[in-house]
Amino acid sequence: MIKVEKRYSNLANDFLFKTVAEKRNKMSERFDDIIDLSIGDVKLPLSRSVVEKCKEASDEMAKIETFRGYSPNGGYSFLKDKIRKEYESGNISINNDEIFISDGTKSDISNILDLFSSDNTSLIPDPVYPVYVDTCIMKGINITYIDCNEDNNFLPLPDGRVADIIYICSPNNPTGAAYTKDELSKWVDYANYNKSVILYDAAYEAFISDEKYCRSIFEIEGSRTCAIEFKSFSKSAGFTGMRCGYTVVPKELVFEDMNINKMWTRRHATKFNGVPYIIQRAAEESLSYEGERECRKALNYYRENAKMISKTLQSISVKFFGGENSPYIWMKCPFGMKSWEFFDYLLSELRIVGVPGVGFGKNGEYFFRLSCFNLKDNIRVACERLKKLGDVKS
Repeated sequence: MIKVEKRYSNLANDFLFKTVAEKRNKMSERFDDIIDLSIGDVKLPLSRSVVEKCKEASDEMAKIETFRGYSPNGGYSFLKDKIRKEYESGNISINNDEIFISDGTKSDISNILDLFSSDNTSLIPDPVYPVYVDTCIMKGINITYIDCNEDNNFLPLPDGRVADIIYICSPNNPTGAAYTKDELSKWVDYANYNKSVILYDAAYEAFISDEKYCRSIFEIEGSRTCAIEFKSFSKSAGFTGMRCGYTVVPKELVFEDMNINKMWTRRHATKFNGVPYIIQRAAEESLSYEGERECRKALNYYRENAKMISKTLQSISVKFFGGENSPYIWMKCPFGMKSWEFFDYLLSELRIVGVPGVGFGKNGEYFFRLSCFNLKDNIRVACERLKKLGDVKS
């Protein structure tokens, strides 16, 4: 008789965002004015130049002279060249064969565990994006948690414990907190000393506007011997529906005489068919002068949304983190409510959907995540509704 992977029984019954969506949909049967500030999905259309590049690439597929089949392993050089030059603009040297084009950060940060034994121990911040925890459970990797809380501004530093795989997301999902260069250097030193690997999720780095924060872990000296970086076009170019990202695996990463870059190259060739040519051309265009200019407009639009929410919470004296250099606002639940209790209150009384903090871990209890990814008119209405929290408090 076939045997199944019983580790799946250790997972939570439902993925957090599935539960949120079910509650939202049920309330939508009664009200048609619910404003969703939960999932981090973009709302603005793709930029004009990116759409034009998609059309151009599609036309190429209709001609025998320019038709493309399978993507080269790791992605097309035209996109890798653009990514490499992006790093070079920040004085970071990356080789094309260290860049691997994929369908997004979520996939790669899950699949990278294929390279590491289940005998390892991971160090995961709490609260955290649930995918890190779930994929470690699926793999059978032992998990230890490091506390993120108000005392450390949701930015924990090495505390003396030893772990093999370290998860860092900066700017963080869900808290919006971002590491400075000095703080991140402490993690790089820790990883190199303990011969650990840092899985660095930089999916939201496009929102960083303050130079004291890192947009790449490779800004830190010594990171090439201990870190793998994951980036995405989902937020920077609005590609949540297009699916394109990339992972940077330095050649200096060697553990137990095994080169991680070569291992990932081999794994990529075996288990991934590549991102479609049309999508890679679109991603390339998003990194062009015109493409970046247009994408920056969308990012600024969402930044203004975050600023509106932040100012509203300030006006009613609700404590929060994030909202600056991040698309997420991590607010403290008013009235001493627990996070699911506040979720139900906010949905039923103000018809706003967010994400309960406890869904990201035990330290998320009494906190709540709001996303800036919505249309500005909806954000304005949501802010007017949020002001009513101040009336109740008084």
